[in-house]
Amino acid sequence: MCPNCYETLNFASFKPSRIIDGVNIYSAGIYEKNLQKLIRGLKYHRQKELAFYLAKFMYEYWRETGNSGKDFQVIPTPLHKNRIKQRKYNHMELAAEEFCKLAGYSLNAELITRVKDTKPQYKLSRRERLVNLSGAFEIDITKNTGKPVLILDDICTTGATFEEMIKTLQASGIKDIVCLASSSPCL
Repeated sequence: MCPNCYETLNFASFKPSRIIDGVNIYSAGIYEKNLQKLIRGLKYHRQKELAFYLAKFMYEYWRETGNSGKDFQVIPTPLHKNRIKQRKYNHMELAAEEFCKLAGYSLNAELITRVKDTKPQYKLSRRERLVNLSGAFEIDITKNTGKPVLILDDICTTGATFEEMIKTLQASGIKDIVCLASSSPCL
């Protein structure tokens, strides 16, 4: 990611792209061109250095949403242990670490875990995604810092992953939640 390519990344609207169970979902940009290359390089091609650029893009967007005044615990969307074994890392955890450095927030990668080895979502319909993700996450309430929760993910297509994580957090009594995806297929 060179500075010229980074400068071509465009922000989406600085308002929620959707609301799920009363939780605002923000998408920083559209999953196309250089943003798509950035995400794919980090996620599939082991270009871990791209985590900084993804975090920077998300943070610069986040500052403009009016939410950055709170002190959040940042939760990267967790991967199942089998997916981590395959990829060797959680790309969103790397991006969340960089995001926290920029924002001054604390990373909390232990509050919620993925306990179900779900199928990749990209070819599934919204209904299939919801079934696929049902019961996929588990909370360790002892890891809750009490701060508001900011969930980070790379792509928000139907919102099914955020929806299941929100449902799981809310069932554990955690209600102050905001979600931020780096991109959405369309806005």
